[in-house]
Amino acid sequence: MNIINKIIIFLAKSIFFIYGFLWTIKPRKYNSIKDIINDFYINFLRIDKKYIHIIKINEKEAIVRCDNPCPILKLSMILNLDTKFVCKYISEPVCNYVLKRMNEKIIFERNYEHIRPYKESCEEHIYFKN
Repeated sequence: MNIINKIIIFLAKSIFFIYGFLWTIKPRKYNSIKDIINDFYINFLRIDKKYIHIIKINEKEAIVRCDNPCPILKLSMILNLDTKFVCKYISEPVCNYVLKRMNEKIIFERNYEHIRPYKESCEEHIYFKN
């Protein structure tokens, strides 16, 4: 990866992290997976409901797939970088941070075997640790 790409993805991560930090200044504490999913995807990530597909949800876990217009996917394509790397570097740490601020017992895992552009959507597993 060239130096320009490194700078661009570092800046993207920094901007996303600042947004996540600012978004979590207002305390948000949830004990319900459904409430966490709604606030995280709709209010934090600002994904329209039509792009959010809940594959599984119960009181302890949710598996969610999204096929929204994704700025990280677009950035990956523009820079000709693998989304598996770019999402892991930019998005995953920020998503973990925000979700932990919502409930410290939450675990966030992205399924890198089910991610765009290799699949039709990106899949994430959010659950309470035991």
